[in-house]
Amino acid sequence: MRRLRERKIRPLLAEHSVRKEDLVMPLFVDQTASRPVPIGSMPGQFRYPLSDLPAVAGRLFDAGIRAVLLFGIPVEKDDQASQAYHPGGIVQAAVRSIHTAVPDMVIITDVCACEYTSHGHCGIVAPGRNGPDVQNDLSLDLMAGIAVSHAEAGADIVAPSCMLDGMVAAIRNALDENGFSEVLIMSYSTKFSSALYGPFREAADSGFSFGDRGTYQLPPSNAREALMESRLDAEEGADILMVKPAGLYLDMVAEISGFGLPVAAYQVSGEYSQIKAAGERGWIKEKEAVMESMLCMKRAGADLLITYFAEDIAGWLDEEQ
Repeated sequence: MRRLRERKIRPLLAEHSVRKEDLVMPLFVDQTASRPVPIGSMPGQFRYPLSDLPAVAGRLFDAGIRAVLLFGIPVEKDDQASQAYHPGGIVQAAVRSIHTAVPDMVIITDVCACEYTSHGHCGIVAPGRNGPDVQNDLSLDLMAGIAVSHAEAGADIVAPSCMLDGMVAAIRNALDENGFSEVLIMSYSTKFSSALYGPFREAADSGFSFGDRGTYQLPPSNAREALMESRLDAEEGADILMVKPAGLYLDMVAEISGFGLPVAAYQVSGEYSQIKAAGERGWIKEKEAVMESMLCMKRAGADLLITYFAEDIAGWLDEEQ
């Protein structure tokens, strides 16, 4: 076997590789910011003001990155997430800005309410059997309205992340009824209730004021339930399925890639911050750890790699040529 691993031979026989076209860069757009605001728990990442987006998107496109995933931080929040679907909302404005500046960039928008609600949960909250909780069916119209507003602004792909039952069907029906049948749905179809989302909550100002998200996100222990979630979203009309987080759940990526739809793997904020922190301390080599993680996601069956390292990876790929 070692004959196959000789230095010059290895590249010829590589079973998987990472391409720039695989990469999706998440971006945080802050309606309250006048300059880039560093995210303390995510070194190297920023909340960008709307005015900076054309230059940021242009820089990413020039680097070879062909898709961005947008998260918005609004000026005002309320219990109905009204800024999430407002035509002049921050994500809607961001989509228009990027679409004008970089027409060939694929624009993906996060469809959720947690950044826009005063309580920080991912939908409409009302009293439930065991206290206040997100009400599933009451929240579906909200998600459909957010998705349509993003499509009206020019989004190419909408990405519902709230893990509500029936969210894909509700959004697909709303998009089709409003003349947006060409807009894709990338569903956060298998999203676990993970401890690795902490830095994101700082980045997106999306912490919750009570309880947790365990009633609508998946328990890490449940594989059958996780597969069922993605299978149901596929049946409802999802175009792309997603596993989140990526690194600890590559078994799910591998299983879901067998469904026949493209699969996105999201290397989440906590995964990014862990690698960054260890790299800064000299405990691991950052570049090697990042590229290994990307190759493992590809090997498991991922088609799209959503990662905050996207711009770094594009540069590293250039260095190898």
